[in-house]
Amino acid sequence: MSVIVIQFITLDGMVSDPDGSGGTPTGGWAFRHGPETVAGDKFRLGSTLDEGVMLLGRTTWQLFSRLWSGCDDPFSMRMNAARKLVASRTLTDASAWRNSQVIDGDLVEAVKRERRDVIITGSLSVVHALMAEDLIDEYRLLTFPTILGTGERLFPADGPPAYLECLSAEQTGAAVLTRYKRAAE
Repeated sequence: MSVIVIQFITLDGMVSDPDGSGGTPTGGWAFRHGPETVAGDKFRLGSTLDEGVMLLGRTTWQLFSRLWSGCDDPFSMRMNAARKLVASRTLTDASAWRNSQVIDGDLVEAVKRERRDVIITGSLSVVHALMAEDLIDEYRLLTFPTILGTGERLFPADGPPAYLECLSAEQTGAAVLTRYKRAAE
């Protein structure tokens, strides 16, 4: 079982509001590079999406449930068919997006109990909680040629150190997909 973080990220490490749905002044930065840069399985999830489980925070889950549940292209069908866990203290009904279930109890314990690969999309508070417990095994980052100077960072200044090994880097449209795994100790 691996915990995999997938994120749209700027050159200066910002991950907040890549699609503009958050209404921030700099929001929508990832989509300024055209749909081909963000569409489809850019993170090379493949069978991991089919066999694993997606872990989403409430805000990301609510956004995705509105975006994906009505789509029927091949990648959307995979997203809709995937098992989804929702980390939320307030959401009680996850029926708006098929195969979704609210985590009952502690997030960290739920991830530790999971036997499938866990894919975290967006959901920065979830990512930071698992970072603090050293539970992230891999980062797949789609880095855009954008510098925002402000926003939420994937790797906070006061966060724990992480030692990673680069698995791959490839250009995809205007962005670069990089994959990093936890370095061997």
